[in-house]
Amino acid sequence: MDGAMDGAMDDGAVLRLVGVTKRFGPLVANDSVSFTLNKGEVIALLGENGAGKTTLMNILFGHYLADEGHVEAFGHRLPPGEPRAALAAGIGMVHQHFTLADSMSVLENIALGTQSLWSLRFDRRRALARITTLSRDFGLEVHPNAQVSDLSVGERQRVEILKALYRDARVLILDEPTAVLTPLETEALFRTLKKLVAKGLSILFISHKLNEVLAVSDRVLVLRSGKIAGERATSATNRSELAALMVGDTVTEPTVTDHAPGETVIELVGIRTTGRVGGAPLDTIDLTLREGEITGLAGVSGNGQAALAALLAGTLRPDSGTIRIRGEEMGEWTARTALAHRIGRIPEDRHTIGMIGDMNVIENAISESYRSPRFSHRGLLDWKGAEDFARAIIRDYDVKCPSPRAPVRLLSGGNMQKLILGRAFDGAPHVILASQPTRGLDVGAVAYVHAKLLEARNRGAAILLISEDLDEVLALSDRILVISKGRLSPPSARGALTVREIGERMAGHGFQEEGGIHAA
Repeated sequence: MDGAMDGAMDDGAVLRLVGVTKRFGPLVANDSVSFTLNKGEVIALLGENGAGKTTLMNILFGHYLADEGHVEAFGHRLPPGEPRAALAAGIGMVHQHFTLADSMSVLENIALGTQSLWSLRFDRRRALARITTLSRDFGLEVHPNAQVSDLSVGERQRVEILKALYRDARVLILDEPTAVLTPLETEALFRTLKKLVAKGLSILFISHKLNEVLAVSDRVLVLRSGKIAGERATSATNRSELAALMVGDTVTEPTVTDHAPGETVIELVGIRTTGRVGGAPLDTIDLTLREGEITGLAGVSGNGQAALAALLAGTLRPDSGTIRIRGEEMGEWTARTALAHRIGRIPEDRHTIGMIGDMNVIENAISESYRSPRFSHRGLLDWKGAEDFARAIIRDYDVKCPSPRAPVRLLSGGNMQKLILGRAFDGAPHVILASQPTRGLDVGAVAYVHAKLLEARNRGAAILLISEDLDEVLALSDRILVISKGRLSPPSARGALTVREIGERMAGHGFQEEGGIHAA
């Protein structure tokens, strides 16, 4: 079999997608997509959320059945819908969300499923020797006997790559591989990829981050609305051209100018929480948000961002510490209190927190203000005014929806996010809590949201920008904080720290071992 495969590689092609089309009802997720990956090549598949990247990779790996077209590996057509056939052909996939068993060791996770059911005994020594060799050869340092639950995010990703290499993968698919990595871990990953390619492996690198695509790939394929919008040699393209291919038009990014901050709007002093809200609780933090200033919060997902966002939105109460708004200490702190003090919120999870799927667009648009005199008169809801408001958001934020009366669950994730943005920016809020505000948006929409945040900052709003996209934090923030294990680093002005230094803080370096850290 190996000889037959090697003979089929004379033209250098290791993988071909030929006319792949996939439909989900009326939605065409992939539209006659064709491309070839060569031996020792890195192709970046670039596109915003919803462009069809993940659907295409699921077809390639056998998780989905294509409606039309087929996949070839090493000159042989793969049977559709059979992941085992893709694995046998030498295709490995590392998903954005890892598929590891926390209660098992590194060795057990890697070797799981590689042994015949008829085998009477697992040759642990042989497996250990192979994993050790792979770790050394490809710079994937991780202890084989360590329990996965004790590993960092970067170490878990190394285990996922080792799993693929252990199965003799010759084509590696990486789906948004840097989404949860610090900058230092990203640099280590890129060094590993170079070693893999030097050994003859071929890589499909799926991303929406332009800088990373330009840094790691030989060729770039841009996917837009399910179609290949363009193909470029990486050495012959740039950010502007790739951004234009992604959205079909030239993208003008807003200019950030220096802006002096005003008075303190909201202040957190010695805040601690014990309940876990999507990650670590807050550990005695101090935070000040000032008029006309964007405070950027960087950190690896799960380090306390969710708790801080919930606290400021009023959906999480502190166990200790003080919240002050314009110097006045808050007693009871609820979501209604936060809204009354004009805190506009863009929640991270638009599906379960930001929107109610079975309510329509109008109802969701006014869900935080329906009791106000603007929409309520003598206990009766002004549906005409509510619909006019929803239509204004649809128009101004380019929300694509069948009708203002359509259930929100019919909207794509990106269009839900645009609706939330319109609601949050309404009424010139004093504080804007922007948690992952551009997640799921195309490059043009991202530029628009950034412009709106800067516009709000310039008119005097205090903004907390929580983002896992370090480029976004660096581009917009007047000062930057890093959160790690529920603690805040000292603040730094824009440009005061390098990406590497911020990455070290994201990894937990530069924090006090005990007590809080002031972030005024």
